[in-house]
Amino acid sequence: MKQMTFMILLLASLQVAAQIPVINIGDNLKTTDTEMACATMGESTDLASIVKDNGLLIIFSCNTCPFVVAWEDRYPMVHELAKANKVGFTLVNSNHTKRDGDDSPKAMADHAKKLAYEWCYLIDEESKLANELGAQTTPHVFLFDKNLKLVYKGAIDDNYKDTAGVKEFYLKDALNSLGSGKEIKVKETRNLGCSIKRPTS
Repeated sequence: MKQMTFMILLLASLQVAAQIPVINIGDNLKTTDTEMACATMGESTDLASIVKDNGLLIIFSCNTCPFVVAWEDRYPMVHELAKANKVGFTLVNSNHTKRDGDDSPKAMADHAKKLAYEWCYLIDEESKLANELGAQTTPHVFLFDKNLKLVYKGAIDDNYKDTAGVKEFYLKDALNSLGSGKEIKVKETRNLGCSIKRPTS
């Protein structure tokens, strides 16, 4: 039953993904000065304030998607990798139509407190950032270099079910390559997750 639920969610996300324009590797992040509320800090900030010397990592996330729940035990590790490689890190919640429920600001703050987030968990009003980047699912990873050029996008790794079973930690490899000035070997992977709940009109 659990496996069937994951498959239904995956098929739904793929249907939505086919309709969304996407940012490509080598494209630049255009908007960095839009203020967004940070559920973890209780104040607003913008992406420009989060960028570090070597770039910016954005992961679109939420509170209840089974794929996020399966993967979010890796968020602290990703945060440490980003810090070690001088890359700013933030989670972004773009589930506009769930703001009165599972992804309300209070629910986000509670979720962040429960999991001891040490980074911003941003509220993307009307899914504007998700639309700009073509984010499709939760989770969905976008890694930008110091010039805010997209250098990696896709999944965190190759095994959402089990951290111990990961064979290819795509994001780790991308962060370490970016931090050391090396070419990122795998620049794009298939993202898996629940569809982002955008405005309906």
